[in-house]
Amino acid sequence: MSAFSFGEYISGRGYKVVNERVMRGASGIMLLLGLIAFVNGFILENYIVIPYISGFLAINFLMGILINPKYSPIRFTAWLLVRKQSPLYIGAVQKRFAWSLGFTLTMVVFVLSFFLLEDVSYFEPVCMLCLICILFLYLETAFGICIGCKIYHLCIKMKIMKTPAEKPNCMGDVCETKA
Repeated sequence: MSAFSFGEYISGRGYKVVNERVMRGASGIMLLLGLIAFVNGFILENYIVIPYISGFLAINFLMGILINPKYSPIRFTAWLLVRKQSPLYIGAVQKRFAWSLGFTLTMVVFVLSFFLLEDVSYFEPVCMLCLICILFLYLETAFGICIGCKIYHLCIKMKIMKTPAEKPNCMGDVCETKA
């Protein structure tokens, strides 16, 4: 197994997988951090917290995407919390896409938050992006609905992205249903 890999191969699967329990735990931790940033900015008007939290989240996502999610601090913390639970493996390719989406959103918030420190007119776009991130993380944490994974499968369906040779499974096998 390579240290530079998003996911790992396990017996019986022809594609890389990640442990959904760990990924969902990481989403919960990121949700908590996002709520702290949102409350500080929206309620307390303490904007200085936003670049720190969004920067940390962006680094966390980047480490997971470019190196390995096992080395991202939030995912590692989630693994510590759920390590005694039996793993629930799902396809890694759509989670990597979702983490790439998370990285993009948090990087935009990170960059805009520096403008927000100097000009309050940037509050609305930063606030809306924070709310979108919080909504995505809430759906993942509370219901196991990964919006990034849904967008990934939509891109395949619309032929924007190439269909993988072996279709990876999704949480609750929702990508198997025909609707």
